[in-house]
Amino acid sequence: MSDLLPATQPTATLMDGIYRYQRHIYDVSRRYYLLGRDRMIAELDVPAGGSVLEVGCGTARNLVAIARAYPNAQVYGIDISTEMLKSAEANVRRAGLQSRIHSIHGDAAHIDAQGQFGLRGFDRIVFSYSLSMIPPWRQALASAVDNLAPGGEIHIVDFAGQRDLPAWFGRGLKTWLDTFHVSPRLELNTELALQSARVGGSARVRSIYRDYAVMGRLKRGPLR
Repeated sequence: MSDLLPATQPTATLMDGIYRYQRHIYDVSRRYYLLGRDRMIAELDVPAGGSVLEVGCGTARNLVAIARAYPNAQVYGIDISTEMLKSAEANVRRAGLQSRIHSIHGDAAHIDAQGQFGLRGFDRIVFSYSLSMIPPWRQALASAVDNLAPGGEIHIVDFAGQRDLPAWFGRGLKTWLDTFHVSPRLELNTELALQSARVGGSARVRSIYRDYAVMGRLKRGPLR
């Protein structure tokens, strides 16, 4: 387990409160509205022997899917909720993937590939419906960029603005998401462009399912 900075402890306490009981039904209930996760995993194209980090790994549902899709990869997760990590560890054991999946307790805004995982950088970093739950989401994204290996990629799937869906649907979804302290990051396109320019890379964002969700990708430039 990693120590949290004092400023992040309130968020950790809040997340533990939300997921202490929710974690037991999380995967069953979220499968119906966390859309695009498997599409994102299919597009990771992890290099042979590569490394993947999921920021906000939750119950390890995605970690297990990534490990199975890319059997030569080493897979890592970080989450601020110790309650969710209880489910993550149990699910990894159940899948028999303890030797390839490693998760820790930590803050998304302060990732340290070397200090936390013993790596110089990650080939892929994934945010799956987690940026919308991270209060300092811009710092989390910047931290992920700083921990990418040269040529590495960040892949994101998260809620969008629902601009092409009925207004009543968007209002209802926002009310539901507020219950879980979820806020779609409508400035994601701009932030990805800024972060990619900082490391000589490229970025793109596309909406899916009539703007129900958004998928983003940032590729870091080569080592200079």
